[in-house]
Amino acid sequence: MITMTELKERSLLGLKELDKAEIESILNRAAYWEQHPSKVHAALSGKFIANMFFENSTRTRFSFEMAEKRLGAQVLNFTAAASSVEKGESIYDTVRTLESMGIDAGVIRLKPVGVLAELAEKIKVPLINAGDGNNEHPTQALLDLYTMRNHFGSLQGLTVTIVGDVMHSRVARSNAWALRKFGANVRFCSPPNMRAPELDVPEVTMEEALKSDVVMMLRVQLERHEGGKLKSAEEYRASYGLTAERASRIGSHAIIMHPAPVNRNVEIDSELVEHPQSRIFKQMENGVPIRMAVIERALG
Repeated sequence: MITMTELKERSLLGLKELDKAEIESILNRAAYWEQHPSKVHAALSGKFIANMFFENSTRTRFSFEMAEKRLGAQVLNFTAAASSVEKGESIYDTVRTLESMGIDAGVIRLKPVGVLAELAEKIKVPLINAGDGNNEHPTQALLDLYTMRNHFGSLQGLTVTIVGDVMHSRVARSNAWALRKFGANVRFCSPPNMRAPELDVPEVTMEEALKSDVVMMLRVQLERHEGGKLKSAEEYRASYGLTAERASRIGSHAIIMHPAPVNRNVEIDSELVEHPQSRIFKQMENGVPIRMAVIERALG
């Protein structure tokens, strides 16, 4: 019988509380899986994993499913739009139901902040955070760190500027907390009404952002700005978008990153998505071995 201490050690709720050594072990295990010659393994044969997405996702869900199937696990995909949750069943009841049916681990994405931590205190299987509100997105940050480390060799001393709506970004939070553990210099470049001062990360101008080793653009979630924080996509692009002209001024050694999905010609010009210095599709590729490492860790 797994103890609560072991359960917490295997779960991945966020990177804020995870130490550098543990993060590094995940990155190293991902490198093992990336280099493994076989595409499908029997490492988790006989294990059942439920992907429980109470918030829409395509790339993250498919990346987790690919990772799970490559490890030989049986996968159950659950989406709230086609579930009893739409009829009033609570998130807890849904997760508890799947636990009762015999799943060995759960991957969860949800909107409310704090609910995942509460679930982790009650559910007796490891849980993996696939994004919770504007709190954390740990596997995205892990694949980002992995991408940077593979390119630069080390994260120590890198200047990483995250550009965009930091206030609503779980990606910015997880990256900031993790990168600083490795000695990276993290900065934000965001509109004044989209900042998160509680994160204690220095804000720089767009011109300063272009001098970074890594320019990480955040997706502009247009649906979140109907209340007036964002006047127009065109205005945002003019002030904070990575245009082709701006990209021509980044260092020859620098890389462009984005968690995707991309709003082309809003936060980043379409021609830059597959630019030689862009690592956007490489990030997606790296998501699979990272999630393989995280899932394997969860199931011991």
